[in-house]
Amino acid sequence: MAWSWRLEKADGRSVGMAEETFSTQADAESWLGENWRGLRAGEVDKVVLLDGETLVYEMSLHEPD
Repeated sequence: MAWSWRLEKADGRSVGMAEETFSTQADAESWLGENWRGLRAGEVDKVVLLDGETLVYEMSLHEPD
């Protein structure tokens, strides 16, 4: 399966997908580590990691309160 990131607003509305797909979870997570600031600046509030169409986890791009 291909790993990918769905980009969302805080209320869960999708704002698209990351332009890249990845062959491993580690590659996807490395990409996020390098790009999360740019996503946040683009007003993405959270990301959802997908393995194919299966939701693996979601994560906020905001610092915890």
